[in-house]
Amino acid sequence: MADRRLDADLPKRRPCTILRCILYTESVMPAQLVQLEAAPDLVDQVYRSLLDAISDGSLAPGERITQEDIAERLAVSRQPVLQALRLLKKDGFVLDAPGRGVLVAPLDAEWILKVYQVRGALDALAARLAAAHRYRLDAKLIEQGRKAARGRNVKAMIDADMAFHNAIYAASHNPLIEQSAHQHWRHLRRVMGAVLQQSRQRETVWDEHEAIAKAIAAGDADRAARLIEQHSQRASENLALRLTQVLKTREGDK
Repeated sequence: MADRRLDADLPKRRPCTILRCILYTESVMPAQLVQLEAAPDLVDQVYRSLLDAISDGSLAPGERITQEDIAERLAVSRQPVLQALRLLKKDGFVLDAPGRGVLVAPLDAEWILKVYQVRGALDALAARLAAAHRYRLDAKLIEQGRKAARGRNVKAMIDADMAFHNAIYAASHNPLIEQSAHQHWRHLRRVMGAVLQQSRQRETVWDEHEAIAKAIAAGDADRAARLIEQHSQRASENLALRLTQVLKTREGDK
């Protein structure tokens, strides 16, 4: 009887449910996390640095690049470089090479025409949606674009062009358009860099941009879409033609 009374006085243990067992285990054992190969922000920095170099021609088409060389030049370990190169390969900016390393992908005028077909459709949709909101683009975008076009800074020209189109994507209130367009802009940026190093920007580009902005502000969706489709068509034909000339010149210099 005494033993039974003693047992009755002891606190009763609750059954160990699955959840309680898990919590108990976590309180006793430290969490074990899988070590990451490289910090995502560092991988992104390496990716952007390499993409900038490919776009401005510092890393030329056909040039071989290796993990060791890039890691040394950027003063980072090889792991983020490896991850960045994998992303660049997936996005079509580098190709597998025999032996060590990868090759910077060649420029291709036919491919750029296809990219413009997709970007033109996205731009037209964005312009229609922006016009539905009668969105007024910042006048400084046009002003800064004209200023860049008069200069010789290729990066400033490209950045101003992208800023104008990004403003339309944002005005569409559809983030999927911007996400999709950015993938194609990476390739266009590269070709624009190669072409603008050899020739000036089309003189009518910012006149076309201004007309598109006015149509959007006026709420004329059909006109805005038509103007931006025409703009994209002219840009694609002009860029493909100039790229072909640039590539012929490079072949002749070899």
